[in-house]
Amino acid sequence: MGIVQRQGIRNTLISYVGLAIGFVNTTLVLPRLLSPAQIGLTAGVLVPLATIGAQVAAFGFASAGMRYFPFFRNQGRNHAGFFPLLLGPPLLGFMVVALLLWVGKPLVLQWYVRGTDAALLAPHYLMVIGLAGCIMLGSLQDAYLKSLFHTSFSSFAQEILLRLLLVGAAVAYSQHYLSFRGFVLAYTGAYAVVAVLLAIYLAAIGELHLRPTRAALRVKPLREMLGFGGFMLLSNISGTVLLNVDTMLVGTKLSLAAAGIYIIATNVSTALILPFRALYKTAFSLIAEYWKEGDLARMADFYRRSTRINTLLGCYLALGIGLNLDFIYGLIHRPEYAVGTSAVLLLLAGRLVDGIAGVNGIIVATSPRYRFDLLFNTSLAAAVVVLNWVLIPRFGLAGAALAYCVALVSINVARTWFVWRTYGLQPFDGRIARILLVAAGAGVAAWLMPNLGNAWLTLLLRGGMLTLVYTTGVLLTRTAPELRALLISIWTRVLK
Repeated sequence: MGIVQRQGIRNTLISYVGLAIGFVNTTLVLPRLLSPAQIGLTAGVLVPLATIGAQVAAFGFASAGMRYFPFFRNQGRNHAGFFPLLLGPPLLGFMVVALLLWVGKPLVLQWYVRGTDAALLAPHYLMVIGLAGCIMLGSLQDAYLKSLFHTSFSSFAQEILLRLLLVGAAVAYSQHYLSFRGFVLAYTGAYAVVAVLLAIYLAAIGELHLRPTRAALRVKPLREMLGFGGFMLLSNISGTVLLNVDTMLVGTKLSLAAAGIYIIATNVSTALILPFRALYKTAFSLIAEYWKEGDLARMADFYRRSTRINTLLGCYLALGIGLNLDFIYGLIHRPEYAVGTSAVLLLLAGRLVDGIAGVNGIIVATSPRYRFDLLFNTSLAAAVVVLNWVLIPRFGLAGAALAYCVALVSINVARTWFVWRTYGLQPFDGRIARILLVAAGAGVAAWLMPNLGNAWLTLLLRGGMLTLVYTTGVLLTRTAPELRALLISIWTRVLK
């Protein structure tokens, strides 16, 4: 088994474990330990601002590093001074970003309409600068390690260790071992620990080369790397805006407490996209191979099958989450978070459509017309900003979720039309319609089940009815041969 394959298997396992830890922490653990305003401050203001600042400072050099490192590899023991070149421009950019964040503090504080929110943010605002530096260094070292095919430790540090450190800080605060200021310091320190550990790991494998050389500028022109980095910055920053702008605008237009409630609603809905992410890990390289071979027939078949599987899993998970929100919020034991119920339902709807649309974004990103992917991403980010700006003052948390839902539906309609119009590929057939009808029937049947007065028994009753009706309907309508084959295989093993 080659190093790439071994690293891929380890990274997949680490990613799934990290996602599970992250979901449990952000949905069930942190809301018990922190107030909505405290979650809104850390996850709704400090981290988004720092992430955007880190991306602007890095200027796409994490992606540029992975793109250009093959030209530097094995040119001397230090790869022709590649690592100092990778760090140099981002560190200069970070100095500019840090200055802008420091000077812009009064402006940022003015965004928060409630005086209590500004008073909560003001003592901790400058943590954004340190947090941005740690995130930037972590991402650059992660890109370098990926280029060296040493990815497992980096994945562990960022996917598992970081999340455990954040929860440890929250537990220490809840048990009064730390003041809230100490908690924010520990929160920032968790990202610093990851950056330091990555540097130690690079030193341990003999790849921490910090001495700059002129030879690095002769391998590839810096102007070319900056150009590519600028293109990737635009692409990456649109994704960051999409992930964070709704939470930030909720915080500025409503309150930090509302932002904290909205973050938990977002985290609850995140469970829906876990199987989609698992599919996309395979889909990207597979579709890229189909483009290389010019095999549109196999790509069309994969497009249809992946869309059908996403529809099958997505509908079941969306109904399972939506019908049991009372149970999920009951586990938190803080009634104030349940205000986000309607937001969860709207977010589930948008993410379900995004999953059902299949891999249209990957097809565009790997196609000869890949530059249109940037157009779609920037359009989506702009749409989310405008819709949030208009809808949050009118509808509150539901307005932010509605903006996200409308933007996702619109961009997926546009991407699907583009792929169909340009390459003649579209994933929808009668099976998709039958799955949706079966899902609607199963959802109604589960919703009609009575509340038994016990949360766990009600969960089992509704979940059991949903599973029974949904599975039976899918099998009878023959919409998912993969499910039928899986059940036959399981039954055969049971008989043996």
